[in-house]
This record gives sequence, structure tokens and C-alpha cells, in this order.
Amino acid sequence: MCSVYEMAQSQQSFLKQEAGQLSREDTLLKMTDHRSSWSRLLADNKLILITLSGVLLGVIIGFTFRPLGLSSDSLMLIAYPGELFMRVLKLMILPLVIASLISGSSSLNAKLNGKIALRTFVYFLITSLLNAVLGTTLALIIHPGNPTAEGALPETEMLRDTRLNKARTVSLMDSVLDLGRNIFPDNIFQAALQQAHTVYVPKEMSATLGNSTELSQTSAPVTSSSVNLVDWPEQNVEWIRIVEYRSGTNSLGIVFFCLVFGTLLGTIGRKGYVVVQFFSAIFDVIMKMVTGVMWLTPIGISSVIAGKILSVEDVGFVMTQLAWFIFTIALGVFLYQWVILQAIYFVFLRKNPFRFYLGLVQPILTGFATASTAAALPLTFRCMNERLKIDSRITRFVLPIGCNINMDGTALFIAVASIFIAQMSNMTLNVGQIVTVVLSSTAASMSSASIPSAALVLLLIALSAIDAPINNATLLFAIDWFVDRIRTTNNLLGDCYAAAVVEHLSRNELKISDIDAYYKDDDIMSDDQCEQDVNGKRKLSFPNSVILNVEVSTPVSNP
Repeated sequence: MCSVYEMAQSQQSFLKQEAGQLSREDTLLKMTDHRSSWSRLLADNKLILITLSGVLLGVIIGFTFRPLGLSSDSLMLIAYPGELFMRVLKLMILPLVIASLISGSSSLNAKLNGKIALRTFVYFLITSLLNAVLGTTLALIIHPGNPTAEGALPETEMLRDTRLNKARTVSLMDSVLDLGRNIFPDNIFQAALQQAHTVYVPKEMSATLGNSTELSQTSAPVTSSSVNLVDWPEQNVEWIRIVEYRSGTNSLGIVFFCLVFGTLLGTIGRKGYVVVQFFSAIFDVIMKMVTGVMWLTPIGISSVIAGKILSVEDVGFVMTQLAWFIFTIALGVFLYQWVILQAIYFVFLRKNPFRFYLGLVQPILTGFATASTAAALPLTFRCMNERLKIDSRITRFVLPIGCNINMDGTALFIAVASIFIAQMSNMTLNVGQIVTVVLSSTAASMSSASIPSAALVLLLIALSAIDAPINNATLLFAIDWFVDRIRTTNNLLGDCYAAAVVEHLSRNELKISDIDAYYKDDDIMSDDQCEQDVNGKRKLSFPNSVILNVEVSTPVSNP
């Protein structure tokens, strides 16, 4: 009896040991899987993490070194790596836009290009209008304008130079006409270097530039070096409009030319195949360059942010005086990105919108640091194509156009700033003036030029439309370096969500285009590989199948 009991105990202990071993092995396997999942997560998001670390490092360096009172040479050296980083990013913008638009539009037929363009422009118009309405509503509810803030900020030399008289301020009509002049450039090579815009000069000065009648009626272009508005008195002067060229890439003209060129290139068949492959190869090379530049992101972004924080004279004073204005802009950006955009994405695609948002963290941080949608365009392409798997034909079409036309954050900023300045001047806006703010903010944002602080120039148009004091707009120069970064994220996300929505709406046409492209391969082959059949259609001279007669010899046994 005891022996049986001892055997049962030993067997039970053995089973316990074996179970313990199995449980330890399972625990080790779970720990290994847990570690591997964390390592995979870090590997997949390492570029996002290093970009975020660059932003945090720049903020820490900026606020740590501010009390030291560094010299201008020290500030220049701190900002120098960021300057080089920005120059490299801007270097790739022009070839990237040209290659992406031509290769993207040539891969689609002209009818599909027209549908995609129509959907894209309608989406941009609606979202810009939504931002203008949102900004106007928030400004009326929060009431950020304080009449005592008008003389609170010290006037700098830059603010004095930017004070403009109403007589010499361009109107909304001038801005729209400039938009047309830039869309249809008269010299594609000049468009890579300069863009046209309207300015007002004294009539006496026009006599030295040419015939005043020709300047006012034909808007003959002049160079910016020939116009000097600062030395002329502001009273009793008759102003006339002229068109001049200022430095800066005319992206709208290049976009229009590339779209037309690429669309027609896709209609000539095999003759344009080599050209399409050429621009596709350029796009691939630029994206490889982007991959290399991305590893410099922490250094470049931290340098840009630290240099900007250190260059501002009194951050605390500016933030406290215009805190409600900054809060209104930030709240509008938050509501648009986390409510409106997510709702639009879910309504059209029926997918989790926040997963799409998290896939764009790296270009968002880059856009915030550089305050430029164009500078973040190479990274946006990479995330949209490789990470989020959006059709490259749509991204190559929508993103370059949106980078130049879709300015959701600018529409929000102009609407809030217009109401803010009116409130600061003790103006009571009626319904008609509020509607004017919404419409002028939408129109001005879509005609925004790719120049620094372009929204401040467009703000003067909206203020003129409601007869608000233009001089008070100079107060916003003190905080534009920060607000510009916030609204840039709106512009960038608007382009990305537009590409996702347009791809979903165009999915049937894209499938048909894939089928057409499959059968279009016959046109790419050379003429000696094709022959005419009885009905006059082209067919391959290669047989569809090859029949081989194989003789099988069986061994014969010797008698």
C-alpha cells in the first residue's frame, strides 16, 4: 500500500515538474514574442521617433539657451544646420513636382484626369470654405480681440516698413487675376524662378517706368527692383496698378504645364513610353534621396526650431498679449484635424480615420518644424505611398496640386485674424460683413503664394473688404512664426485626406485604367513584333502556344 502511495506521489511530482517546465517555456516564448513585437513597433516607427525627438530637442535647446543672451553669430551657427536641411528639402521640390505630375497624369487617360481634377478642386474648395466658417464662428464666440492690445506691442522696424496704405493695397480682384497670370505663365523657364503679382505705384513714378496708360491697361511686367514704395508720401498721390515679377518658384504655372504635358503624353502611345519612364525614374531617384535626407531630420528640425525660438525677442510678452488669438487658432486647428477630417474620412471610406492620421505623424512634425507644406512634400509622398498604400497615381496628381492651392489653415487664419482685428478696433460686424470675411478668406487662401508669411499679405485683402484698419495687422507679425507652424499642419493633412477621398471616389475608373494599361502594352511593342490581321487590327506575331512533337524511343530487348 505504501509503495503504491509513494509511486502516486512521485508521479504527481514528476507531472508538476513537467508542467512547471512547460509553463516556464510558455512564459519565455511569450516574453520573446512581447519583445519582438516591441522591437517591430520600434523598427516600424523609428523615423517618427527620431523626428519627434528632433522637435523636443529643438524646444529644449531654444528655451535653455535663451537666458544666456547669445550673440548673433552664435544664433547663426545654431540655426545653420537647419538652414542646410531646409535648402536640401527645397532642392528636391521642383524636380519632385515635375516628375510626379508628368508620370502620374500620363499613366491615366485624359477623361480620368479630368474627373480626378474636378473631384480634387471641389474637395479643396469645400474644405477651405469649412475652415473659413469654422474660424469665423470661433472668433465670434471666443472674442479674442482686445482693444487695449492695439498699442501693447512695441513697434519694430519691420512693422513700420510693412504698414501699407489702403490706396496701394491690392484688392481681391487683383489677387484672383494674379492667380490666373501664374497658372498660365508666358515663359516656363521664368516660372521656375519668378512669379507675377500686382503692385501699386505712384503715377509720377510710372512716367519713369513707361507710359502710364500702358501700365494701367496692359499691366506690363516690370521687375521688383524698379519699384520703391517706401519713399513716396501716402497722401495726395494717385496710384496705378502694374504687374511685376518677384523671386520665387511659380508652382501653379509649373503644375498646370506638367498636367497638360503629362495628359497629352499618355495619349501618343508607344512614342511617349520612353519619356514616361524617364520621369518615373527621376521620381524614384528623388524618393531615394528623400530616404537619405530623412536620417538628418533630428539635426535639421532641432536646429530650425531652436534658431527660431532664440531669434524671437520676447516670447512671453508676445504670447500673453495675443494669447486668446493663439488659442482660437489652435482650437480651430484641433477641431478640424480631430473632428472634421476624421468625419470626412469615415463617411467616405468607412475605415478607422485615426489609423490614417497616425501614419502621417512624420510629415506632420516636419511641416510643423519647417512651416512649409512644400518642404514636407517629399516625406509626405513616402508616407502616403509606402506606409498608407495610397495609389501612387493619385498621390502624384493630388499632393503637388494641393501643396500650392489647398490652404485650409490659411483660410482659418485669415478668418480669425480678420474678426480679431475688427474686434480690437471696436468694430461691430453685420451679417453681410461676416459673410464677406468667409468668402474673402476662402478665395484668398486658394490664391496664396508660396512665400514666407503669405497669409499676412492675403489678410490685407480680407481687411480691405470689410473696411477694417490695415495697420493693426502688423501686430500679428510678432506671432506669425508660431501660428504659421500650426496652420501648416492643417494644409498638409488636408492634402493627404484629399488624396485618400479622391482615390476612393475614383476606384472604379482606376480599375478600368488598369485594364486599359494592360492591353495598351501591345502599342508599346515595336512594329516588327506586330502584324495586321484580317480586320485591320494589330496582333502579336508571336504564337499564343507552341506545339512540340516529341518522339519517345523505347528500348528494344535483344532477342
